[in-house]
Amino acid sequence: MAQAKTPKQNSILSYEDARVFSRLPVEKKMEFVKTLTDAEALQLKHLWEAWARDNQLSPLGRWTVWLNMGGRGSGKTRAGAEWVRKKKETTPFLHLIGRTAADVRDVMVEGESGIMAISPPWDKPEYQRSKRRLVWKNGAQAITFSADEPESLRGPQCGGMWCDEPGAWRFATEAWDNASLGCRLGMSPQSCLTTTPRVTKLIKRLVASSTTKVSRSTVYENRANLAGEFFTEIVSRYEGTRFARQELEGLLIEDNEDALWHRESMLEAFRVTHAPDLVRIVVGVDPATTSEEGSAETGIIVAGMAENGHGYVLDDRSVHGSPKEWAEGAVAAYYTFFSDRIVGESNNGGDLVERNIRTVDGGENVSYRKVNASRGKFIRAEPIASLYEQGRIHHVGTFPELEDQMCQWTPGEKSPDRLDALVWAFTELDLNGGTIPYAIASSQPTPHLPPSYEPSENEMEKEERERLAQRQVSLSRFLQDIGRFGR
Repeated sequence: MAQAKTPKQNSILSYEDARVFSRLPVEKKMEFVKTLTDAEALQLKHLWEAWARDNQLSPLGRWTVWLNMGGRGSGKTRAGAEWVRKKKETTPFLHLIGRTAADVRDVMVEGESGIMAISPPWDKPEYQRSKRRLVWKNGAQAITFSADEPESLRGPQCGGMWCDEPGAWRFATEAWDNASLGCRLGMSPQSCLTTTPRVTKLIKRLVASSTTKVSRSTVYENRANLAGEFFTEIVSRYEGTRFARQELEGLLIEDNEDALWHRESMLEAFRVTHAPDLVRIVVGVDPATTSEEGSAETGIIVAGMAENGHGYVLDDRSVHGSPKEWAEGAVAAYYTFFSDRIVGESNNGGDLVERNIRTVDGGENVSYRKVNASRGKFIRAEPIASLYEQGRIHHVGTFPELEDQMCQWTPGEKSPDRLDALVWAFTELDLNGGTIPYAIASSQPTPHLPPSYEPSENEMEKEERERLAQRQVSLSRFLQDIGRFGR
């Protein structure tokens, strides 16, 4: 069996000194950086322990799963990528698992905080796209997988896994069970999970496990590395809401007890992995009134009905975009699922919904029906919630955003986009055979470091080790001196 080679000693600071450096104010960090050579500065730039917050470093002690839960923009993706970079030094076979194949590629591998971007020039892996793997110079390799294909994880082995956004995986339990059973190589196989917290069956199970270490982080902790406009325009808009506590502060928000839907008894209890043959399929659309940043999404939900009168949620194609973009999304869903009809609310957009659909490619041949809300949102939603309670509606996989809206919305509040689209879809399917009369047919800044310098292959060889050891002692003393005055 291939083994990852022992890495060369190439750090100018010990772990302890790196953590001292990480806590210095910016001006003291700059004072230290000015004493370094170009090569040393480059090494410091890529020494993660010198820049990371405590909750971005893997936990001490024994653990099997590190569950790193954080708000959007909190730096959890960077933490996962850095964990892989360190883990590959001792683990020859790794797995990278994202929500979809595109997410693995665009976020985990090639993203701004992904593995390729954060790797130093002397240790950057080769990304072999056609083979879905990264290969490092020391022989270690990481294979990429999509959680949307749980069966692909049945069999492959590894000694470590980085799983990104498992709270949003559609087939979370199946994908995790298959993946974790394959994480069995080496003396202590471990998994790093980075996710925005969601109250899903898998996340709750992992949090409760004695072999899981949990880290939590907020977007506010990473403010120095984010655009000021993001806080001015986005964060301030949601502060104080349930959405902010989950999506920005990284808290695990339990369902609202007053909501019409309850996750365990109405969603988890009747969830399935596959739908039977369906006699009718529709696409429900709840259009956004604007496409500006911060506005609601356009809800696009695909649902079907089986011969026995049971309903199935097949997909959530909701999108934040222009009228043309959401119309293209709705039409694509219509053809992808061989749907019978698109049904859209006309209260907000009048005939605009149908006009948008008719003007995109393929839209001219779509069967479309517009509906006007004739009664209140609660009266429209309550019969659908009753069907869930009776076990007559099933979700094919998990739809985190939709399910969060369902389990947090209470009557009297403005009903959210995905939930409205769901209600319209099942209104059209009419599982009760015409007995639901509630509709009328008609979206710490990093100090500036010297220019990049790539060390030669011989720079860290045996004859240099003694010089490096002396340099480490010198730098450690200097760091301790300035640290006494900079904390």
